[in-house]
Amino acid sequence: MRFAFFGDIVGRSGREGLAEHLPGLRRALDLEFVIVNAENAAAGFGITEATARDLFDAGADCLTLGNHSWDQKEALTYIVREPRLIRPLNYPAFAAAPGRGAQLFETQGGKQILVMNLLGRVFMDALDDPFAAVDKELEACPLGAVADAIVVDIHAEATSEKMAMGHFCDGRASLVVGTHSHVPTADAQILPGGTAYQTDAGACADYDSVIGNQKEEPLRRFTTRISGGRYKPAEGPATVCGVFVETDPATGLARRLEPIRIGGRLKQTVPSLEAETVR
Repeated sequence: MRFAFFGDIVGRSGREGLAEHLPGLRRALDLEFVIVNAENAAAGFGITEATARDLFDAGADCLTLGNHSWDQKEALTYIVREPRLIRPLNYPAFAAAPGRGAQLFETQGGKQILVMNLLGRVFMDALDDPFAAVDKELEACPLGAVADAIVVDIHAEATSEKMAMGHFCDGRASLVVGTHSHVPTADAQILPGGTAYQTDAGACADYDSVIGNQKEEPLRRFTTRISGGRYKPAEGPATVCGVFVETDPATGLARRLEPIRIGGRLKQTVPSLEAETVR
């Protein structure tokens, strides 16, 4: 199975960058499924039905969220109507969070792909244990038996927590990929058990910025400790960042993993059909 995951969409720039580049990437890489983290898609905070529609129209098959899931209040009702929108799985049961944290999708070719979104707990809002939550889902929908591929989006601050999640899921998921930090890491690898891993996919955003935001307000707060207003997404051309994975049809484990960076300011890395497997 061939699929791609793209990191946090930040505002209009990120949405337009994805719309510009994703159709060509789908064709060039023969992608069967595309997952996009969209928790910053609406003016940098949360998601709305209109911004989600932009991403689906661009070619996304599924959108994951994170700690800004409910910043736009309409998301609380939109997620109930839209099964392609996935919020963090590890909300406590008593919270009765709307929507779902994991969903099994069927591709146009009839393959089954399970997508999960988890929220880390280190330096983040304290939800339930993400390790227990993912373990329960992996036991209920085993790779190679029920699902042809499994993708785990770990939306977390701490690198160590993301790496621990990768090793915890190794051999049981096709891809574990981090989001939230907005900067692509250089550690793309296939773990010993066959799970593809990257600590952070990076953002789809203008990188002439502070993690996708216009520079002035973050600089003001860091240098003066005084807020001058809301953060606003940077508006220059976006670099579209993500990862491409190809799995073994028999096991669902990764046999190829490559970063994607296209457009904007960062050095471009675009997989080709002939590229070597990363291990």
